[in-house]
Amino acid sequence: MAAHLPWSRPTLAGALLGLWLATSGAAIAEGFSVADRHPVVARHDMVAAANPLAAEAGRDILRQGGSAIDAAIATQMVLNLVEPQSSGIGGGAFLVYWSARDRRVETYDGRETAPSAARPDRFLGQNGAPLDFVEAMIGGRSVGVPGVLRMLALAHRRHGRLPWARLFEPAIRLAEEGFPISPRLHDMLGNEKHLGRFEPARSYFYAADGSPKPVGERLSNPAFAATLRAIAERGPDAFYTGTIAQDIVAAVTRAPVSPGDISLNDLAGYQAKERPPVCGQYRRYRICGMGPPSSGASTVLAILGELERFDLRRLKPMSGASLHLFLEAGRLAYADRDRYLADSDFVSVPLAGLIDRHYLAARSRLIDPRQDHGPAEPGTPPSSHASLWRDGDSLDLPSTSDLSVVDGAGDAVSMTTTIEHEFGSRVMVDGFLLNNELTDFSFRPEQDGRPVANRVEPGKRPRSSLAPTLVFGPDGKLFLTVGSVGGAEIINHVALTLIAVLDWGYDVQAAIDLVHVGNRNGDTEIEPGPAGDAIADELRARGHVIGRKVAVSGLQGIMVTPRGLEGGADPRREGVALGD
Repeated sequence: MAAHLPWSRPTLAGALLGLWLATSGAAIAEGFSVADRHPVVARHDMVAAANPLAAEAGRDILRQGGSAIDAAIATQMVLNLVEPQSSGIGGGAFLVYWSARDRRVETYDGRETAPSAARPDRFLGQNGAPLDFVEAMIGGRSVGVPGVLRMLALAHRRHGRLPWARLFEPAIRLAEEGFPISPRLHDMLGNEKHLGRFEPARSYFYAADGSPKPVGERLSNPAFAATLRAIAERGPDAFYTGTIAQDIVAAVTRAPVSPGDISLNDLAGYQAKERPPVCGQYRRYRICGMGPPSSGASTVLAILGELERFDLRRLKPMSGASLHLFLEAGRLAYADRDRYLADSDFVSVPLAGLIDRHYLAARSRLIDPRQDHGPAEPGTPPSSHASLWRDGDSLDLPSTSDLSVVDGAGDAVSMTTTIEHEFGSRVMVDGFLLNNELTDFSFRPEQDGRPVANRVEPGKRPRSSLAPTLVFGPDGKLFLTVGSVGGAEIINHVALTLIAVLDWGYDVQAAIDLVHVGNRNGDTEIEPGPAGDAIADELRARGHVIGRKVAVSGLQGIMVTPRGLEGGADPRREGVALGD
């Protein structure tokens, strides 16, 4: 039996519950000041994650001599338990890894895949029109083959230091002993309209009268503990074959709403992949992230590349003048994203062309520094087959989690992990929720008689906006890890954070705390609150149509500085940075 780990004691759980109670709520929406918070500083190693219990589990693994990959695995397993609405073994993830010794960036793809029975018209109704999103999302039809466990096992084989089984001990203990329901989980359960239609999720999350279990009640999950024990003992094969796989297939194909078609062969055949990193230069910095099927790195690099000819350091941070340029670059980058980005195993993605500096410089000349001119058209990057594709209509809605780790050897992880919408498909099996990731495909398989790049196909991975990112200084050394949640808004959250750090000199916490502003080639979206009001007035004067939208971000980041590691976590959620 595992030793009783200090982070799991009730006294610490009570302290963490107090932290949640003290910090819950929309701090930004109430006029949060970037001067109110400071980064956490550590000399040796650090974990930043969206929940204190998860971050503590990762830090404990580092204290035992674990690697950054080891800590990321332990953190993810606890996130599955304490933040089940956002991520877990029933979903997928992308992981960007830095080996300080080898000076090498590696990226790992654990994105879900469409079942072999999937067809391009999966999300069309009998009349040929796209289904309503809720109808498409709820139940078994939206469930893709989960990928996160295969991905983590692949990364662990290459870069793990501690035994695989030990990394599951924190989550197993919490699942057995229980953890206090946080304010955020309670509030999300109260706002959720569909989870109560599904067992065993209803009995797990709600009281007999249908109300969410209260804040602070200890929630144990023996079914999840048994699942984790099996995976700890037998590796990911315990999930992808055998009893757990049979349970997944039964839950999906017999779902009471919109049964799906995942098969045992789909699960047994899933493969995680190491893919080439997508890297580009922005001023003196090298920025690396995940390639297709993620659109995150290429679109972040496109925004930055289109801004490079403007001297943002001479413009007031977060002013109408500087943000206007950022928003116009966002229009151009998202227009290209919607046309070209998809699973590169199925579609010829002009990736090099989309981040080509000459192409981005040409796109940048479309930016009018004085005035917004509305939606942008996609460009024609080098090596594209523009005439083949039409724009898709995937929604890419948010419910995701993000974590960053830097270990004592200087190795680092930036990982973004998701089950897509809040509580995914709502189908729960063996203690965990299954994703609704297939709704990240375009519902329309073609437009104007031509195919959409991100259409549904058997075995294909839906396009993602996840953008786990590593930044390297002029000396080639790691400077920053960062990532976020927020669906298609992730790209804007990460890009603005990078500009705040690299151009305006903000520390990582101050950059994370900034009011969210973005444009996805539609209305300009600004987070509510007094600071956002002033920004909105300035941008309206430049022709922007403004939408006010509560941000669902969850930025985490770690910066390498002369005084040590500086960590930041998004005040809009319950995250923390912890280090030694």
